[in-house]
Amino acid sequence: MSKRQWPFLLGGLLVALLLAGVVSNYASSHPDGLDSSLLKGCTVNADDEITGGSCPAQEAKDHELADSPLADYGVRGIGNDFVSTGLSGVLGVLLTFALGGGLFWLARRRGPAVPASPAPNAAGADPVDEAATPSSGAR
Repeated sequence: MSKRQWPFLLGGLLVALLLAGVVSNYASSHPDGLDSSLLKGCTVNADDEITGGSCPAQEAKDHELADSPLADYGVRGIGNDFVSTGLSGVLGVLLTFALGGGLFWLARRRGPAVPASPAPNAAGADPVDEAATPSSGAR
């Protein structure tokens, strides 16, 4: 990688970290389209708990990774929601950047595929080139 590309790469990483660490805290807390469509037919209270009716969301189960350290857009064990959400975003960006950078590094190490060149004929010239080039001698 040339030295001119490093500032661009680091600038992009810095912007992504800023967005993930700060701006992510101001995202909407209302359910997205999938969540709201699954709640159709049910009545919910202020805490988004189902209080009555019949809807597909009543059959929802917790995900297998619901107890993971970064579940629910936060870091488990941190009491401050702002810090927890921001740190979770920053960790996600760093993990994605490291994984993507590692994959690009591996792909770059393999190098480009070199196509096999055809063997020249006995005269050392390509017959296609001879047929395409008009001869300069007399016939």
